[in-house]
Amino acid sequence: MYLKQSIQVGGKELTLETGKIAKQADGAVILTYGDTIVLTTAVGTMKPREGIDFFPLTVEYRENFYAAGRIPGNYFRREGRPSEKEILTCRCTDRPIRPMFTPGYRGDTQIISTVLSADNENDPDVLSITGASAALYLSNIPFETPIAGVRVGHVDGKFVINPTYEQVRESALNLVVAGTEEAIVMVEAGAKEVSEETMVEALLTGHREIQRICRWLKDAYGKLGIVKRAVEPPPSDETIDAELAEKYTDRLRDALNTEKYGKIESYALVDALKDEAVAGFQDDDPERKALAKKRFNALKEKVFRDDILTNRRRPDGRRFSEIRDLASEVSWLPRVHGSSLFTRGETQAIVTVTLGTSREAQFMDDLEKGEVTRKFMLNYNFPPFSVGETGRVGSPGRREVGHGALARRAIEAVLPDDDVWPYTIRLVSDITESNGSSSMATVCGGILSLMDAGVPVKAPVAGIAMGLVMEGNKYAILTDIAGAEDHYGDMDFKVCGTGEGITALQMDIKVAGVNAVVLKEALEQARKARLHILEHMATTLPEPRTNLSKYAPRIVTIKIPVDKIREVIGPGGKMIRSIVERTGCKIDVSDDGTVNIASTDGEAGDMARSIIEGLTATAEIGKTYLGTVQRLTDFGAFVEILPNQDGLLHISEIADYHVKDVHDELKEGQQLLVKCINVDGTGRIRLSRKALLLEGGEGGEGGGEPREPRRDRAEAASADGGGGRGNGAEGGGDDERKRRRRRRRPGGGDRG
Repeated sequence: MYLKQSIQVGGKELTLETGKIAKQADGAVILTYGDTIVLTTAVGTMKPREGIDFFPLTVEYRENFYAAGRIPGNYFRREGRPSEKEILTCRCTDRPIRPMFTPGYRGDTQIISTVLSADNENDPDVLSITGASAALYLSNIPFETPIAGVRVGHVDGKFVINPTYEQVRESALNLVVAGTEEAIVMVEAGAKEVSEETMVEALLTGHREIQRICRWLKDAYGKLGIVKRAVEPPPSDETIDAELAEKYTDRLRDALNTEKYGKIESYALVDALKDEAVAGFQDDDPERKALAKKRFNALKEKVFRDDILTNRRRPDGRRFSEIRDLASEVSWLPRVHGSSLFTRGETQAIVTVTLGTSREAQFMDDLEKGEVTRKFMLNYNFPPFSVGETGRVGSPGRREVGHGALARRAIEAVLPDDDVWPYTIRLVSDITESNGSSSMATVCGGILSLMDAGVPVKAPVAGIAMGLVMEGNKYAILTDIAGAEDHYGDMDFKVCGTGEGITALQMDIKVAGVNAVVLKEALEQARKARLHILEHMATTLPEPRTNLSKYAPRIVTIKIPVDKIREVIGPGGKMIRSIVERTGCKIDVSDDGTVNIASTDGEAGDMARSIIEGLTATAEIGKTYLGTVQRLTDFGAFVEILPNQDGLLHISEIADYHVKDVHDELKEGQQLLVKCINVDGTGRIRLSRKALLLEGGEGGEGGGEPREPRRDRAEAASADGGGGRGNGAEGGGDDERKRRRRRRRPGGGDRG
């Protein structure tokens, strides 16, 4: 059945269309917002695969470059492996929809969102969330509660729903929030030190818009008359539950006590109890044996949650607001540019910083701008040994990409501007131990390593992971959650920020949602924990170092006129290659005339700077230059005063007396001091030697007392009987001038 309907979202029309495209999929919708169009499809198998005990859901999001009228910039000129943004959008789509499927549904399910048109104004990523929900909800797949997603910005003190790309760049907040009509279920945010109060208000503003969209989707559902597939509820057996509870409740409670046993031993004890429980059932009834295994896991979760909600006790004995022991070191590795070792309980990260030039920045294809560069990169690695396991080691998975992106957003807000810090920064976090919240250890260790490297961050940043256990009206908010609390809890809430405010936020909720009261309480508890961690970090390294590592490049930044860039580059890059060969420096020239010179040798950097400044200097009126005569003409000489810059030394400006023939005074290749007396609108330079002679000395070189004016010297010569024109002696004055000219010629004396 075909349906098309629209709603106003953020002051623009959002249109949903179904029944026209991809009709063989179980569900398919086209969402249009401005000229941005996203097709989302949903397909779910009728029967689950045999032997699986999990829900096999996959989500894909792809940005086709034809959507923006662009050809991919890679070698193959076609879309390849998913970009980081596509992976992050997949995660933001998967996280809110996964808990909303009908319990017991185990069919292979795949969501694919494809960007068909991009208007370079509205980001299509947030449409993928609503599109996935709509494709599932408006199909027979057992997905019975619609969700929606919106982006919230904060521009000029006002909240903006689904801000444009330009508004996001100006915004103090970039928040993606997803939810049902009843509650928020997922949050992903980057911010510029916004307060907890502003964050809560932004969440509530976004949720109000989500409620409208969810009601709109319910209206479409009613018009289409959809009938959902029947789903068998998860198997249960009260007899098995009672038997397991009687035998293992107390023993499980003891085994889960990580304060008593530690993580590794506790896990081993729980596994041993599980093996014992399953072994107690007959092998000739494999279904009952498999059910016993599932029900034991359910009992373990029940014991864990009951201890927290009823006994108000965490597995490791901490108070709900207590942070595990903290330890940190800097300058831990001798050869890297900056390093730290950050440990919180049984979670540990080695974080290193490498500084480079702009040519080492990351180049990426972008749907909005085409090719873009990133000068701050954060890579997060999670090897299997960090949790005492074996496994594949290779390229990062979606989890690693997501954790790294969260940490990057948290730190990016406090990095110095390019004009203050021209370096490209690569930060790498290697998790060596993990028992919860390794991404937050990456944030804390990352800031310490940046400060150790001498990066002038605006303020230190710390991160903390919060948890929630909720049943009915009873709930407990947990600070610094460990692995089991994350696994069996109802919320994973990561908050990063400075002492002034939040820089990044991520929240995943496994229940139907949480209300504003719980959110406010969790944010306030997280703020206190963040301040505690910042105090600890300050005892390790209170502020960025003033000196770089001796192994880090020193970057000197100078600004040259844009029209002088060609002088530095030279024909075919000949000049800049010559400078690099002579000095050993790395030199990057930007289109705006910014030149970055990088070298670990200070003298080499100064030499490169001097060469470039010489190549790009411009003549200044009133300044004296040591020039070289390049060419003689009847009306004067062209003198090179700067590399590739000649000025005209007119015949009247060569000497402080009349010059009849330029060749009598100058020769090509001769060096002399000249003064710049004028630069016209076209850049032509006028020079004078006479001005310096009148000031004193040959070309200004002789120093001493200023010479008397020519007329006064002639009168003095006449008074001495020298025979000037004024006394009637023909030729006497000419002879005196010839003698003066001979004295002033380079080398002196007659020409022979």
